[in-house]
Amino acid sequence: MGDARSTGPDELDEQADGSSGEESPSVEELRKRVEEKYDFDNFGPADMAKMTPEEWDVAFDPDSWITGDELLARVEADLRWQVATREVFARVERVEENGEECLLAYSDEGYAVIYADGSVEGSGTILRDVKPTVALCSMDDYEPHDAPAGRVLPRPDDVREGTGKLGNTVLLTVGSLNVFAGLILLFGPFIYDPLLPTLCTPAASGGGFVCGTPLGEVTLFPVGRAVLLTIIVGLGFLAFGLFLSVIVANARLSDRFRAEEYRDRLRALDLESGSYPAALPEEWRDRLDAARRARQLDTPTERDETGKSSPQE
Repeated sequence: MGDARSTGPDELDEQADGSSGEESPSVEELRKRVEEKYDFDNFGPADMAKMTPEEWDVAFDPDSWITGDELLARVEADLRWQVATREVFARVERVEENGEECLLAYSDEGYAVIYADGSVEGSGTILRDVKPTVALCSMDDYEPHDAPAGRVLPRPDDVREGTGKLGNTVLLTVGSLNVFAGLILLFGPFIYDPLLPTLCTPAASGGGFVCGTPLGEVTLFPVGRAVLLTIIVGLGFLAFGLFLSVIVANARLSDRFRAEEYRDRLRALDLESGSYPAALPEEWRDRLDAARRARQLDTPTERDETGKSSPQE
């Protein structure tokens, strides 16, 4: 018989540790996997929704986060660039809350407040747009875009219609030519056949008519039984020309409606009107007014091309 061996508590713990499975990957390995899985140069809200808490902790190490005034400056520059390129629609301004400076981005569809520690609060679609920007600007290896100088949002009266004017003109020209050709094919045979015998003499070979021209005699033949074919082809040209005209008309109307909608959104954020969008809470309106009064006392107002003074954005 073999020797009976008793298993003590310490040995049980050792066996349990040895059979607990494979070792968990290190932080460096997890960070490498996250960098391969996500494209942080094009990091957006959809990527944030996919990330697990473990991946978030690994990708955004709190010890390496950029915070404070540097973070606010980076976020402000990147957001202003996004607004200038029409990737984000918002007005971005510095405000103070309880004596601490923060960044406020607001539009007619919501607002977002970015604090110096990297936290974000707010509501609406603008909050969804701002969160990825704050996360990226918190990373040391991310280079934010340079903020454009001056106004990043145009004035409502500066918005013009018809961005595709050349394309619309080309389509309208082609459509008009097709309509003209269709009308000739539709009604031309009914004018051409009756006039041909009166303007020309019958050909000796029969079936045709000889017409004199400055370049010599030309033998022409009546449309006759082919009139049905010309009508069908003419209807095709006419339908295609009208189709292109409808496309141009729809494009122009769409441009007009989009431009007017954009003007209305700009009017809701217009500094000179003194009004605020309904989505912005009252307390933040008061902080904006206080910040603007302080800026007007500290810095001179900008003057536009018309000579009118306007507060800085």
